Formats: sequence, C-alpha cells, structure tokens
Amino acid sequence: MPSKPNKVVAIPAPMKRASINVGFTCTNDCVFCVAADKRSFPDKTTAEIKHEMEQAYVGGARDVVFSGGECAIREDICDLVAFARDQGFLAVNIQTNGRAFASKAFCKKMILAGMTVLNPALHGHTEELHDSLTRSKGSFRQTVLGMHNMRKLSGGRVQVLVNTVVVKKNYRHLPDIARLLIGLRVHAYQFAFVHAMGNALRSFASVVPRKTDVMPYIKEAIELGKRAGLHVGVEAVPLCLMQGYEKHVSEFYIPSVELWDRGERIPKFEDIRIKYGKVKFPQCAACCHKDYCEGPWKEYPEYYGDEEFQPIVSTQ
Repeated sequence: MPSKPNKVVAIPAPMKRASINVGFTCTNDCVFCVAADKRSFPDKTTAEIKHEMEQAYVGGARDVVFSGGECAIREDICDLVAFARDQGFLAVNIQTNGRAFASKAFCKKMILAGMTVLNPALHGHTEELHDSLTRSKGSFRQTVLGMHNMRKLSGGRVQVLVNTVVVKKNYRHLPDIARLLIGLRVHAYQFAFVHAMGNALRSFASVVPRKTDVMPYIKEAIELGKRAGLHVGVEAVPLCLMQGYEKHVSEFYIPSVELWDRGERIPKFEDIRIKYGKVKFPQCAACCHKDYCEGPWKEYPEYYGDEEFQPIVSTQ
C-alpha cells in the first residue's frame, strides 16, 4: 500500500516564503517560457520591491525568493539582497537562468550581499541541447560556469538547487543532465514537467511530451541522484505515475508561498495552484492518493486526455 506523504517523507516545518516577481525582462527566450506573453510589461522599481519585502516580512515571511524574468540582471539586485537580509530574512533565493553568475566578481558581490540559495535553470547536458531550448547562444557555458563559481567561491555556504524543465527535446537526456549536475556537486536538483502556458502552449505539440514516456528517464535520474546522496524533486507529475518514488514529489516540500506578482499579492499561492492550475479526474476518486495528489497542470489533459492517470487502489 502506498504510504501517505507524512510517512513517505519527513517534511520539516518550512519558513513562510515570499516569492517576489521583479519583472519579466530576460536574457533567454526559452521555447517553453510560461511568461512569454508578459515580457513587454515594465519591471518593478527598487522602491516597489523593497515595499513588498517589508510587507511580506511583517506578514511573517522569513524566506524570500526573487524571480522573473531574470532577476540577476537588475542593477539593484545586490542592494535588494542586502535589504532582504537587513530586514531579517533568513533565506534569500535567487531564481535565475544562472548566466550572470559566470562572472566571479558578480558572484562575490552577491555572496557578500547575503544570498543563501542559487536556483539556476539547466535544461540540457550539452551546449547544443540547452542553447536550443533557451534560444540564447552561450547560455549553457555561462550557466554551468555560474554554478561552478558559486560552489567554489561560497565554499558551499550558498546552496545550489537546480531546476530542469522537462520537454520533448530533453526528456531522454534527463539521466545525462543528472550526471552533469552530480559532477558539478550541486546540493539538489528538480525536474519540473513543462507547464503549457506562453511559448509552451503555442507550441504544445512540439514541446510537451507524454508523462508516461518521460517517467523511465525521470526515475533513472532519481536513482543517480540517490546514489550520489542528493535529493531529487519532481514537480507536476501525479502520484499514480510516481509509484515507489513518492518521496520525490516536489509538492510535498513546497512551503506556503505568498506571491507578489505584478500589481497583485496572492497570500497563499498553493491554493490558487491547486484550485485553478491543476486538475483531477473521475477515476481519481478511487485512488488512495486522492487527498494529497494535486493532479497534472490542467492544460495537459486538454490535449492528451486522462487515460494515463489510473488510480492506485489500497489493498487494506
């Protein structure tokens, strides 16, 4: 019988997280970018972001994530990180394509400012594959160098947590990506199944794979990480496809997130994600995971249907 998540994983009580989107300007143009339709929107000002941090801290958040677009290209990013630490935030996470960190001088400034987590995105194990997905020549070299720089210059004090978006073009290479990340001595890595919005929705047929096709490669990549002593997460894959790997479901670990988007504050983004972003099916009512599985992103079955998702029935 599959265990409930509190038996599958030992989930610590995480800090409340504030996720602050600083704007949509970016140095990549990923074929799967969910924010592609927002790139013409103006970025937030320094004052706006600092105000949002102040409000988030008063509301109890002690973990802040800067996201975009690409937050690391802002001229004020070091100032924003230092401001967050001065406010009292214990964790400062930079969600990034990682390219800016190819500069050792920039890494040193960000470490000195007080960042605690580097969350770069790597979508291929080779320059050809990664750059074809980011549509930015040289991005693979810069991202890999950025991870190497941060590990070396911070002495491991800054955690490097890598995210890979799973698409048609890279899913067969997930074990190769895992081997590269293990060799780079990252702290953890996650495979996030592509969300069909923005560019990915416009090119659904060429970007979004079937989840059942992906699973053997995800499971192999998980095993590689386990043998290396790393935690590997998998996001947006229902539990019926994760049998034997339930403790790697990322949704079990995501803390409560207060999202500060453009002109909007969402106090509990997880509620919006589950209610409006994900979907379940009639057959899910018979599954022993029904109370805590979120289901896939809702756009997926609109194209592929729901036959891949079959209930796991308890024997007790």
